[in-house]
Amino acid sequence: MNLRRILLDVDKGLNRPTLTELAGSIEEVPGVEAVKITVTEMDMETMGTSIIVEGTNINYNQLIKTIEEMGCAIHSIDEVATGRHIIK
Repeated sequence: MNLRRILLDVDKGLNRPTLTELAGSIEEVPGVEAVKITVTEMDMETMGTSIIVEGTNINYNQLIKTIEEMGCAIHSIDEVATGRHIIK
């Protein structure tokens, strides 16, 4: 399956990892060409984020493992796009 785009709802610690550290780690996953992280909510200890990852043949298992190894919790997969192109 050619995973092209995935949108994840992810919680992370307020200070660690930083958004740039998380984005940099995700960018290293095979197949990833672009990463966008948007803060959706904050409380005293955690930050809710929406993470969009785009590329070609994104290694899904490595992507999930990378995010979890950074100490983040994946709440849901909100969008998935596969195939030869992304539907707009």
